[in-house]
Amino acid sequence: MFCAVYTVQNWEEIHDALLPGQTPQDRPDIVVRVFRAKLETMKEMLTKKHILGVVKAYVYVVEFQKRGLPHAHFLLIMDSKYKLIVPEQYDRVISAELPDKNKYPELYTMVVKHMMYGPCCVLKPSNVCMQDGSCKCRYPRAFNDTTVQGKDSYPIYRRRKDDRCAKVRGQTLDNRWVVPYNPYLLRMFDCHINVEVCSSIKAVKYLYKYVYKGHDQTSFNIEKPDAEGNIDEIKRFVDARWVTPPEAMWRIFGFKLCENHPSVLPLPLHLENMQMVTFKAGDNLNDVAARQNPSMLTEYFVANEKHAWARDILYKDFPRRFTWQKAKYWKERDKGQQVGRIVSAHPAEGDRYFLRVLLNHVPGSRSFEDLKTVDGVLCDSFREAAERRGLIEADNTLDECLSESEQFAMPASLRRLFATILVFSRA
Repeated sequence: MFCAVYTVQNWEEIHDALLPGQTPQDRPDIVVRVFRAKLETMKEMLTKKHILGVVKAYVYVVEFQKRGLPHAHFLLIMDSKYKLIVPEQYDRVISAELPDKNKYPELYTMVVKHMMYGPCCVLKPSNVCMQDGSCKCRYPRAFNDTTVQGKDSYPIYRRRKDDRCAKVRGQTLDNRWVVPYNPYLLRMFDCHINVEVCSSIKAVKYLYKYVYKGHDQTSFNIEKPDAEGNIDEIKRFVDARWVTPPEAMWRIFGFKLCENHPSVLPLPLHLENMQMVTFKAGDNLNDVAARQNPSMLTEYFVANEKHAWARDILYKDFPRRFTWQKAKYWKERDKGQQVGRIVSAHPAEGDRYFLRVLLNHVPGSRSFEDLKTVDGVLCDSFREAAERRGLIEADNTLDECLSESEQFAMPASLRRLFATILVFSRA
């Protein structure tokens, strides 16, 4: 589920804190403090009070519009029991219609104030969203009697032709112009909160890319001729960061710009005696090579040797039961949770790739040799061990490689990976 939350300068909390004669633009410190307070409240409602269902994981990022106001994008991953799968479930959480003005007058006012798009297209062809004669956000949407799953991975929400309309920015708009929202959140925070269902991998991949798209930028030209009146067309173009006063205050206060839960621990992947080694300038390299250089992977083997009960846990699941200490060892976890992810390996990397295949399927190994031992026979390579275990028989490992990459890779990367498999894989 995806939520986009935008600041409203007319919030009562902002105006109550202003001095006589001040406007919200004069006090970016108040604007960001109020927005953060509401953001923290909303986060608690979503992740702890579970108003939309039990949230297993989330990620959010705070951005700043060109005019300076902060807004946040939330991506919620729900527990399997609370995932919205069928259109009938969408309607319980999300609405894309004007509410009954007589039955819900306050909600109606807020929808008209915050959740109406446009006008654009024939009503206002000069609107900024217009591209090649049509709205880039595809408004106005079509009327629909029921919610259905769209072909582009996004739902087509219910927008009934019920004659409900409102006067917005000089035009009369109906349900076709309503931005999808959750009535409870809209009523609670009185601001623009766009809530959408993203139940397919296509939508999730797009949203993760959108969430981490980077900082705002601006481009401008500097027209300054030299003594002879010539202009350097290269130097005249400047590509720069755009930092507004609210963003500056947000950073000065030390507020978080992004957060994800649970945290993800990258697990290193290396062949024997090929782990990353750190040392100080001036250290004797012979001493550096001779001393113990433990890594998460080598200490995973040590932990399996020490704790018999841990031998049923895969390397990627180790952070759920253990925590990695600064002294470079795995300690049994007392509280909290963390997700482990083994760093990726390309099929062209040979044994390192097949080591990852084994670690993803074989728990309890106590050394690299133990991992290569199958039915009491020490194999010459990790590939041979994977073959003996049946992990790459009938191209299973290649299917898993492509299936896993499908979850996060963009089309260009997937095409390159597929070509690499065709060229380098002999399975």
